[in-house]
Amino acid sequence: MFDYGFILYNSVNEGAESVLLPCVYSDNPPEDPFLIWTRSDLSPNSVHLRRENGDDLKNQNQRFRDRTSMNPDALDTGNFSLTLRKPQQSDGGNYTCSISDGIEEREVKQIHLKVKGQIYKQHTLF
Repeated sequence: MFDYGFILYNSVNEGAESVLLPCVYSDNPPEDPFLIWTRSDLSPNSVHLRRENGDDLKNQNQRFRDRTSMNPDALDTGNFSLTLRKPQQSDGGNYTCSISDGIEEREVKQIHLKVKGQIYKQHTLF
């Protein structure tokens, strides 16, 4: 993982159990905040949305269904990190972590995730 200021570069092997997309927010949250993880090249672009009363995944892109999670106390702790289970090569791309009050959205972190394909070794017996 390499952190170049605002953009974080992270890589993982396809087939890994999970990958963590880190995002930490240290400012005061807005009133009635919600957290948004997005990937702009997808439609819908929603990867994960967290409100004060829990996850709101009704508009989540179906490729992430049942594969994303956040800490239950994310809004209290400022740890907005997202866990993506069973990463696939198609999960590679630019992810954005933002916080919003429904009027204004503040981008907190951008992460470029690279998912490396599995390398299969062929064994011959002689």
